[in-house]
Amino acid sequence: MKHLLCLAVVILPVGAIHADDWPQWLGPRRDGASTEKGLLDAFPKGGPKVVWDRDVGEGFSGQVIAGDRLILFHRVDAEEIVECLHAGTGKLQWKVTYPTEYQDQLGKGNGPRSTPVISGDKVVTLGAEGTLHCLTLEDGKKLWSRSLTKDYKTPLGYFGIGTSPIVEQGLVLINVGGPKAGIVAFDLKDGKEAWKATDDPPSYSSPVVTTVDGARRAVFFTRTGAVVLDPKTGAVLYSKRWRARYDASVNAATPLIIGNQAFLSTSYETGALLLKLKKNGADEVWTDESIMSNHYNTCIYYDGHLYGFDGRQEAGPNLRCVDLTAKKVKWEQDRFGCGTMIHADGKLIVLTEKGDLCLVQATPAAFRETARVRLMEAGPCRAQIALANGRLYARDQKKLVCVDLRK
Repeated sequence: MKHLLCLAVVILPVGAIHADDWPQWLGPRRDGASTEKGLLDAFPKGGPKVVWDRDVGEGFSGQVIAGDRLILFHRVDAEEIVECLHAGTGKLQWKVTYPTEYQDQLGKGNGPRSTPVISGDKVVTLGAEGTLHCLTLEDGKKLWSRSLTKDYKTPLGYFGIGTSPIVEQGLVLINVGGPKAGIVAFDLKDGKEAWKATDDPPSYSSPVVTTVDGARRAVFFTRTGAVVLDPKTGAVLYSKRWRARYDASVNAATPLIIGNQAFLSTSYETGALLLKLKKNGADEVWTDESIMSNHYNTCIYYDGHLYGFDGRQEAGPNLRCVDLTAKKVKWEQDRFGCGTMIHADGKLIVLTEKGDLCLVQATPAAFRETARVRLMEAGPCRAQIALANGRLYARDQKKLVCVDLRK
């Protein structure tokens, strides 16, 4: 007797987000944390297995992944390029290009800084000179585009536009930084302005959204300081000036949501600000210059402790662990240098600005580095690393590499 085997095949829609995807800046919750388990505690001889690599153009935009689709945003010659690659093989799925004339006045590179965001079946990108695009994830069809510099007279700042958009309930929220348009919401469907708020200039920080007492609240760290608002209407519920006392400075680290609190930090003799979020605003818990001064990179929070880069990028900051409740430094690795970081499986995965891939135990007991290998050669490596389905994606100014971190 022949037996028939019935296979149930579930076809997920394009853009369906899984727990192990990395669909936006700093991952699923925009906090640099991953729930993945079973990752390497140390590297084999020669480093982790390279699954694939490919040449890329310049830029500091991080990769984002949904299912088997990876979005790469970079620049080659006089074009900004959005490419969709197969996450497992690196094979090109589609490609969109458009001209750019951006030239960095300080010689820090002409590629895009902003990391794309995948929302459902759409991809949103923001270029270095303020070109905002919404594309279909499946085939890269352009749904709409806008020029923030033309529409809102947005200043380019020291290094062009570098904030990464967030999508919340069908709205694209951006610290645009134009006159009477400090923060603007665009309809994801057609790009039309939904609301605008504040006069705050643009920063290099990216917004986050959280739920407070049942209400959604957006937290921005603009060039002026902290702003908490209703992401649906743009109503400002709280603001506090938090920036350096001199102009030659930036706010760049993303607000870190910790329960009902928001941690913000900057450098330039300014330091950290901790807020308690409420449905109708926020209360200041404390400010402290000595605990953690993030220049460009956002802290990781794990098990009561902050892990982050303390100090100016150009000076080679220290990697520091801080007990957040006690406001006490537990350990510090001097002159570790800048890097991008992810927490997963009890460890910190760090790509240094020089291109070293490191594993550091996420423990307040002591600094314990368990692995290090030179992964990238064409620094500086400033694009945020991404972790999806056991694979780590990292890039410098010439290569994008996918390595397998599974045991």
